[in-house]
Amino acid sequence: MFEFQSHFIFPTHSVPSAGPWPPRAERLSLRSAEDQELAGIHIPGDDPQRERTLVLGFGGNAWNAQDVAEYLHELFPDEDVVAFHYRGYAPSGGSPSAEALIADAPLIYDLAVERLGPKRVIAVGFSIGSGVAARLAKARKLDGLILVTPFDSLKAVAQAMLPWLPIAPLFEHEIDAASAIETLQTPVAIVAAERDEIVPPNRTEGLRKRVRKLVFDRTIARAGHNDIYARSDFHEAMRAALDRFKV
Repeated sequence: MFEFQSHFIFPTHSVPSAGPWPPRAERLSLRSAEDQELAGIHIPGDDPQRERTLVLGFGGNAWNAQDVAEYLHELFPDEDVVAFHYRGYAPSGGSPSAEALIADAPLIYDLAVERLGPKRVIAVGFSIGSGVAARLAKARKLDGLILVTPFDSLKAVAQAMLPWLPIAPLFEHEIDAASAIETLQTPVAIVAAERDEIVPPNRTEGLRKRVRKLVFDRTIARAGHNDIYARSDFHEAMRAALDRFKV
């Protein structure tokens, strides 16, 4: 289990390749603290006259960054979107780990903010990316967090998936989202799936109870952990959540 967990949590071998490069998209790169190259993408908003909102996307463990950015651009076409391939996810270098994802997120923030000079910055995290986004909020100033199918503790999620194994002594990749978020005044939106088969409802509720400033809370009826992204009511919820941060 100790050796298998990295492949289980970060299935880099099963991440689909990105499609054709999106029109007007810009390639980004930065180097991690360990001098590994990370590859990213910036998709500009469709309305250049609009006051600039930067949406930082942190995908699930089987997403590539281009798909994250294109999906967020479809949801929020007028906003600037930036996403990076996680460390160890091609074409980024290095090896994936919870520690690496958490450490790289502030570097992504710094590069994007310096480059774009936005009026506001919103982080959006999908699944495991919700934990990364929550930890980023403790390290950098955010104007809002949108957490999709989020959890309080990745270790607790893993334990729920494998209840017959003693996870705690062996688990290397903890992302403690709840403790990161409980002291923050950052406005938070939560969008959950009613039939989430990966993140149990009590793990989302554990996070929800620790949020100080919950400004939007929506559970998508009959949605699962993965099929939620194709749901029109999810798309509507995401747009409504973003609007809460613009008042």
